[in-house]
Amino acid sequence: LFRSTFPHLASDDVAPHAPPLLSPNSPPPPPPPSPQPMADAVVIVPLLRDNYGYLLVCKEKKVCAVVDPVEPKKILNAAKAHGVTITHVLTTHSHWDHAGGNLDLIKALKEMGTSVECVGGKNDGIPGVTKQVKEGDTFTIGTSVNVSVLDTPCHTPGHVCFYCKITDGEGKEKKDTPGIVFTGDTMFVGGCGNLNSGTAAQMYDNFMKLGKLPKDTLVYVGHEYTTRNLAYATSVEPDNEELKSRIKWAEAQRKQGKPTVPTTIKDEWETNPFLRVDTTAIQKFAGTTDGAKAFKFVRADKDKWGRTH
Repeated sequence: LFRSTFPHLASDDVAPHAPPLLSPNSPPPPPPPSPQPMADAVVIVPLLRDNYGYLLVCKEKKVCAVVDPVEPKKILNAAKAHGVTITHVLTTHSHWDHAGGNLDLIKALKEMGTSVECVGGKNDGIPGVTKQVKEGDTFTIGTSVNVSVLDTPCHTPGHVCFYCKITDGEGKEKKDTPGIVFTGDTMFVGGCGNLNSGTAAQMYDNFMKLGKLPKDTLVYVGHEYTTRNLAYATSVEPDNEELKSRIKWAEAQRKQGKPTVPTTIKDEWETNPFLRVDTTAIQKFAGTTDGAKAFKFVRADKDKWGRTH
C-alpha cells in the first residue's frame, strides 16, 4: 500500500513533508483495524496506511503517553475508549507521518483543558516539542512507567527510541514484566529504516545498541512492513528455519487483519538481517567480516531488491 501511494519512496522510508494521501478521484482507503485491546501497558493504534501509534499507559493513575500520534482523532478516541488521560506526546522523529499530528493534538487537548508535555529528540525539528531529549535522559509517565531515551540518529538527525520499564508505582521494577521499546523508523520487524540523514555505520551502531537490550524486550515499531521485510530476509538467509517459521506467522497475522507487533529483541536477533550482520551467514552473503560494512551492503541490497519486488 505504501509503495502504491508513494511510488518514489522505498517501503521503509517516509516523506519528510506530507504529500496528499489521496488524489481527488481516488476511492477512500479501507478503514484500519480497530485499536487493539489493552495488553499490559501498551495499546496499539493503527494509523494512516501502515503506521502505528501507541498509548503507553500508567494503569495506577489512568494516564498515558501517546507515541507518534499522526492522526489525533484516532488517538483521542483510543484514549477515551480506554479511560485514560493523555499527559505526554512522545515523538520518535520529525517526519510528517510520525510528528504531523502533534500540533493538532496539543490544540485539541488544550481545548479540553489538558496540557501535555511533548517530547522529542534534540535538534530534530519536531513540531510542538516542549522537552528536547538526548541519550540517557529519563522521565516518568504517571507513577509506574519509567522512560529512558536512546539516541538513534540516522533516519533523521535527532531520531530517538524510547525504552520503558514498568514499576509497581513506587519505583521498583516489576521483574516479571518485560521492558518495552518504541523504535520509530530505526528498527522494524525484520528490517531497518532508510539512512536518510546518516551513514550505515551509524545505523549499525543503533542496531547494536538496541540489540543489547534484554532479549525479552517488547519492540513496537513505526510501520507494518513485516511480511515484505521478511520476504527480503528469506532471500538473504534461505536456510534460516526461524525465519521460515516467522514469515508464515506474519502472513497469517496480516490475513486476519492483525498486527505483527510487538516483536522481541530475541526474535530480531534470530530473523532480522540487519541485526544479524555479525553472523557468519550474513557476512558470507555480504562478502565481508566487518559488521558495519556488512550492514551497508545489506541495506543497499535491500534497496535494490525493493525496486524489483
